Amino acid sequence: MSRTVTAIGIGCRASCPADAIVALVRRALAAAAVADDGLLAMFTTVEKQAEPGIPAAATALAIPLVYLPRSALEAAAPSAATRSERVVALFGVPSVAETAALAGAGPGARLVLPRISADGASCAVAAIPQPLAEDVQP
Repeated sequence: MSRTVTAIGIGCRASCPADAIVALVRRALAAAAVADDGLLAMFTTVEKQAEPGIPAAATALAIPLVYLPRSALEAAAPSAATRSERVVALFGVPSVAETAALAGAGPGARLVLPRISADGASCAVAAIPQPLAEDVQP
C-alpha cells in the first residue's frame, strides 16, 4: 500500500495576482485527477519569494508552500517536458513550474501534468508513490 506525494510547481510573471494562481492550480489538479488521500504541497524557486501572489494562493488553497533553491530545479531540468527560452535566460531551467514540481515530489517523480499557463501564471503537477511506514520491512 502507498500514498502519492503530489507536488504542484508554480511559476509566474512579476506581480501575478493570487486569484490567477489559485484558478490555475485548481484547473491543474482537476486535469491531473489528483487523489485527496496523499500528500500535497506547492513548490517554486526561492527567486520568487518576493512575489506576494504565490504565498497568498497557497494560503487560499490551504496547501503548504516550499521555496526550492535553484540547484534543486536545475537537477530536475532533464526531466522537464517543455522549454521556454525566456525562462532559461532568467532562471537557468526550461520551466520553473515543471522543475519545481519534479524537484518537490522527489527522486523518481514523473510529471502527471506538464506546464499549463494562464493569466501570467504557470503550473505543473508531478507525483511519486511513497510506501506507507507499515509497508516498509526492516
